[in-house]
Amino acid sequence: MNMGKVKLVPQLLLVTLLFFIAFQELSASDDQTIFYESFDETFEGRWIVSDKEEYQGVWKHSKSEGHDDYGLLVSEKARKYAIVKETDSPVSLKDGTVVLQFETRLQEGLECGGAYLKYLRPQEAGWKPKEFDNDSPYTIMFGPDKCGATNKVHFIFKHKNPKNGEYVEHHLKFPPSVPLDKLTHVYTAVLKPDNELRILVDGEEKKKANFLSTEDFEPALIPAKTIPDPDDKKPEDWDEREKIPEPNAVKPEDWDEDAPMEIEDEEAVKPEGWLDDEPEEIDDPEATKPEDWDDEEDGEWEAPKTDNPKCDTAPGCGEWKKPMKSNPAYKGKWNAPLIDNPDYKGIWKPQQIPNPDYFELERPDFEPIAAIGIEIWTMQDGILFDNVLIAKDEKVAESYRETAWKPKFEVEKEKQKAEDVATGSDSVTSFQKKVFDILYQIADVPFLSTYKPQILELLEKAEKQPNLTIGILASIAVVIFTVIFRIIFGGKKNVRVEKENTRVAETSNNQGSSGDKEEEKEKEKEKEKEEEEETVPPRRRNARREN
Repeated sequence: MNMGKVKLVPQLLLVTLLFFIAFQELSASDDQTIFYESFDETFEGRWIVSDKEEYQGVWKHSKSEGHDDYGLLVSEKARKYAIVKETDSPVSLKDGTVVLQFETRLQEGLECGGAYLKYLRPQEAGWKPKEFDNDSPYTIMFGPDKCGATNKVHFIFKHKNPKNGEYVEHHLKFPPSVPLDKLTHVYTAVLKPDNELRILVDGEEKKKANFLSTEDFEPALIPAKTIPDPDDKKPEDWDEREKIPEPNAVKPEDWDEDAPMEIEDEEAVKPEGWLDDEPEEIDDPEATKPEDWDDEEDGEWEAPKTDNPKCDTAPGCGEWKKPMKSNPAYKGKWNAPLIDNPDYKGIWKPQQIPNPDYFELERPDFEPIAAIGIEIWTMQDGILFDNVLIAKDEKVAESYRETAWKPKFEVEKEKQKAEDVATGSDSVTSFQKKVFDILYQIADVPFLSTYKPQILELLEKAEKQPNLTIGILASIAVVIFTVIFRIIFGGKKNVRVEKENTRVAETSNNQGSSGDKEEEKEKEKEKEKEEEEETVPPRRRNARREN
């Protein structure tokens, strides 16, 4: 036998083995990818645009600015958009890890609008692709949204209560904020079989939650075991007043309730040199009647008023009157002092009864995903969606981030950095971005929830007007320290009236997102405001001076 051929056999076997391993890894990677849309080809014929009348926004197959990479583009301002694509087969969320991932680029920024995806239930749930709208039943809604006080990366899931059959919308508490720049960002949600949820932005973990935790979703997936009895009524003799007026107290005889708070200062003397006969304002001697003034149309012309120069060197002009001062005899309305109420029973609450809708689960009973839809209302154009992925393995999502997203992001980041350096704002912009990122995270702190809308409003003003940033940041600091001061040193607490709990649920006949509807109201107000600014007529000049 030829010895050369014998030596080749092991080498051929090694090459074959390596080829087989590579093929297996490639196949395994493909097996882990459930759905992928790169938008390298046009979406037409593959994605279905809603025929509903309110969705007038035009989708375009467009390149990302500065790249040869294509995406799905929101091309018009102040429009509603709806488009959907079905998966090859329904995707179960009950078996193993599931990763949801996609890219968005806010090329014109985002003042008021959404850039999230909806992962829809099978059509048997009551929807059709051509009729896709806000009420189409979804399992998960995930992605960025920013308008008014809203600035978050949504994660909302709908879950059927096995006791009453109602679908309830569960919102992730304190979700991460939306990045503020115009770069491409990738959003990832990892659903684990141990009920863990992880939200990543650009591959960095921003939020970790547990689907069964009462602390992570509102409302909690597992309902309360007991609820207030709706039929329980407060007894008529139940006294909730902790303090009462002293019944035996008597108003002192010298207490004058009619005494004014201020009285004339009888000791005051008119300053020497006061010009009683000089008015504080006089007709402007330099003013002339406009040539186009029409007395019949505009009325009799009167010169505008100006400060009387004689008053500049005098202590005052016009009629002199004695100034007012605090009345030492003022006491105000008399009230009896408060004492402890001997009949006080505390704040009444209805008795607790077993919750008929209570259930227990080891894992969420997610509905399968049968389609991916984008249904948004935005005041901005230039929103670009790309690289939509559903996978069974986090490594697959990571691989797409490294190969599809990261190269674009690095180019965009370097370009932005060069532009900042050219304008001399590199260090300031970088510092401000870090400060804003921190402040947006602080705004999500639970004990500041009451003040969150005001804080977010101030942050948005600071972003739009960098020259006001320092003052606005100081205002935010005052708010935060005020809250901390109240927490440490206490304060007057308002007595809260207990009300019957209402169940946050929706039936299968009403699948619309309450979060969506609230945000639509915000966006509608924004749109109306813009329309008013565009249509408001020019102000007519004042015909004559107001007396």
